[in-house]
Amino acid sequence: MKIGSALRNEGRHFWRGKSLFLLSLPAMIIVFVFYYLPMFGIVIAFKDINYAKGIWGSDWAGLNNFKFFFQSQDAWRITRNTLLLNGLFIFIGIFCSVIIGLLLAELGRKWVRIFQTVLFFPYFLSWVVVGFVTYILLNPTYGVIDKALELMNLTPVDWYSKPGYWPVILTLTYLWKNVGYTAIIFFTGLIAIDPTYYEAASIDGASRFQQIRKISIPLIVPLITLLVILNIGRIFYSDFGLFYFIPRDSGMLYPVTDVIDTYVFRALRVTGDIGMASAASLYQAVVGLVLVLTTNLIVRKFNKENALF
Repeated sequence: MKIGSALRNEGRHFWRGKSLFLLSLPAMIIVFVFYYLPMFGIVIAFKDINYAKGIWGSDWAGLNNFKFFFQSQDAWRITRNTLLLNGLFIFIGIFCSVIIGLLLAELGRKWVRIFQTVLFFPYFLSWVVVGFVTYILLNPTYGVIDKALELMNLTPVDWYSKPGYWPVILTLTYLWKNVGYTAIIFFTGLIAIDPTYYEAASIDGASRFQQIRKISIPLIVPLITLLVILNIGRIFYSDFGLFYFIPRDSGMLYPVTDVIDTYVFRALRVTGDIGMASAASLYQAVVGLVLVLTTNLIVRKFNKENALF
């Protein structure tokens, strides 16, 4: 009886909001087709793929693909690079975005429009375009930076054979392209704060810096927490374009620029080992899920209202 009653209630709820459900139907179909149906491909990670037999006809490999992946020298390297570089991007990126968002909130409307456009523009550029711009700057023979070093009587650097510089180069490139987008999110959160808080603080004699420290930052902490959790959940999913087009797939830079996404792509392109590539991707997804759940649990321990669920 309880199940029948619950189904009737759900039916009535659906009928009352049928317009909204129909409006969301295209998005639900897209999510189902592109996110749920491909999950059947997980089976590839446990198969010894034979193209003649097909996916379902190929022999089971059990955990051999995972064993081969984790016993290789690549597993530790790409895991370390993925975690460290993406962790760097998340925390430095969010810190810079909050600062820029606060600065935008202090500007007048006219200047905000100008700076919004300037900061937001790089986000729409393709990584292919950004890769060529970076190459113009770092080209070891004709690069702008090396030519500038020569003019200052300094030794030019062969950037594409010196791995030590690339964590900084990748971080700066990531910030230039993405920090404006995140800053707009924080700016939107800041302008949604009730102005009466600031008026009351001004009457009490609070300086502008004190208002930012005591009002602005505490009130956008839930937004910061949300973005941190979501980004940590995708910490194992690197921006493929950044790690492939900016270093130009240089083998000498693999020790610091090779991440799981570029490794999987290269495994498919060079070796054609679809089983091991799928095993690496599944490992990536499982660890990402664990990180989301762990981060959310930690946040709940401190403040349940800031947690995702």
